[in-house]
Amino acid sequence: MRAGLARAGSSIEGRMLSPAALSPRAQGWLRHLWRKATTQDDWSREGKPHPWWDSYSIPPMLNYARFDLSESSYGLLLMARKTPAWREVYTRILDEMIRRHTTYWAAVDWLTQIGPDPDRARYPKAYRRLIPKHLWGNYDVPGWTANGVEPWGLSPDPIGSKGNLFFRGFFNLMLAIHRDVAGTDTWDKPFEVTGLDDRTFSWSHGQINRFLSDQWADVWHGPHCENTKVWPFCLSAAGLGLQLSDKTLGTEGHWVVGRWIEDFLTRKCMGFDPRGNLKWVGLYYDPLIDHVHGRNAVAGLFPALYLLPQNRGLAEDLYRKAVASVGWDKWWLPTLTPRSMPRGATIGLLLAREFGDDTTARRLGRALEKQSNGRFFGSVGDGEPEEFGYYFGFGERYPRGQESALYMLADVMEPGDWYAAFNEIDADRHSAPTVEGIDFPSLGVRRAQNDPRDGVLTVETYAATRSTSGTPTRWRVANLPDAQSVAVELDGHDFGGWRTLDASTIEISCSIASQTFRLRTGWKGAERTRELTSDAKPRPRRRRVAPVNPLEIVDARRAVAAGASGCPCCA
Repeated sequence: MRAGLARAGSSIEGRMLSPAALSPRAQGWLRHLWRKATTQDDWSREGKPHPWWDSYSIPPMLNYARFDLSESSYGLLLMARKTPAWREVYTRILDEMIRRHTTYWAAVDWLTQIGPDPDRARYPKAYRRLIPKHLWGNYDVPGWTANGVEPWGLSPDPIGSKGNLFFRGFFNLMLAIHRDVAGTDTWDKPFEVTGLDDRTFSWSHGQINRFLSDQWADVWHGPHCENTKVWPFCLSAAGLGLQLSDKTLGTEGHWVVGRWIEDFLTRKCMGFDPRGNLKWVGLYYDPLIDHVHGRNAVAGLFPALYLLPQNRGLAEDLYRKAVASVGWDKWWLPTLTPRSMPRGATIGLLLAREFGDDTTARRLGRALEKQSNGRFFGSVGDGEPEEFGYYFGFGERYPRGQESALYMLADVMEPGDWYAAFNEIDADRHSAPTVEGIDFPSLGVRRAQNDPRDGVLTVETYAATRSTSGTPTRWRVANLPDAQSVAVELDGHDFGGWRTLDASTIEISCSIASQTFRLRTGWKGAERTRELTSDAKPRPRRRRVAPVNPLEIVDARRAVAAGASGCPCCA
């Protein structure tokens, strides 16, 4: 199974790497995200997103480019925790992705799918699993937003609406990630969001977060996505955004999630046997007809990823039931993973690592490595293969965005990192010595970390664009306690190629290369004992998963073969 970071003892270009160094795959993925984010394209009504933004995965619900934006942000959050003293490149990418999320194409479904779907009587047979049997031909498929239907009416604002939770919920999570990574209030200042007929609406991160929490507090089952459909999957992600926003903005909106879990998720969208053991999880709930659709053991896998940092015990129950029902944890069964929809197996792998389920992690890791088709490729024509992504056999020119973004998490995090990213906030890094002005993507940084015990900042660089190797470059270190007292070493030797810019900043002049700088900064920021809030501390897991009999396994594996493990709307 692949390590999330290059482990001690591994090497690149003959050099030993520290445990905190970004792996070659992570470096290549960062290079690709940079090109995607900084290459200008037109997301207005008159334009169209570049084809490398994934608007293809898992139709009819997730095949919108905005999900590529939100899912790509997770890896940036985790990489920024691996190079805490260098975050500017992650911040720039997040800025560009958030800007796109305010546009027409980000909300295109809400702005164009007005009223009932006119094609509902002509849906393909594959949609039958998604719709209540007694309403086939007279019910909108998941993914059709139905803006304007009663009792909610037409809402021109994609954020300030009763529905469209999957737009503002994932967006709020992105904004919280930006706040955590950058440590700035960039997006807490008013910005414009494109709505119906190109009207614009002013919002800020804080306003979106407050609106979401207040709206959730008024609806026992939580806000809905498409009009008539409430999804545990999307609400779990929205809850994670509330949690991280609370920790970065100092708000108190996440309390609604605990009530929602108790009053709705476990009582309405989860089924238990007489002993209280979990049997099934619902895909979505329609409050207008009081119907829970898609009761299936596999369905809990998808919200589990987002619930894990919020309620670890519940997330593990959902995960264990899904994995046992499919047989991923049973070494004597083939590892069934639909090639056309790898998402479920990817989430299974990530959760298996978080929960220490080595058997499932090993089996899914092997299966995904065979079908992921990961490779390095050149940015322009036949250039050096310096970008990396996963193509998953789709035969496309670019890596499949959403699927790559999720699977890359296995490269950029170790077990426990996903939970920690949302519960152990490293606010000290924003005032600690920080690397700035790196000429990315010519020069890259694989490691940048302060050690408060001895007051040393270690920075490992590499040639992110190999053709620039050996060329001169400059970069800065800011937030120093005293720039005059700094001492710099390069690859173990005293280095004099630097100068003081002001009382807290120095500038280093060097060549673009793989090299290690050690700066004695004197920064002795108090070693923090990370304290988790009482509702965030890992809890002992209650065994609430019902035993799985052979018939359940057969049924679940049939569902997986039909796409249930790849699509949260196909279970």
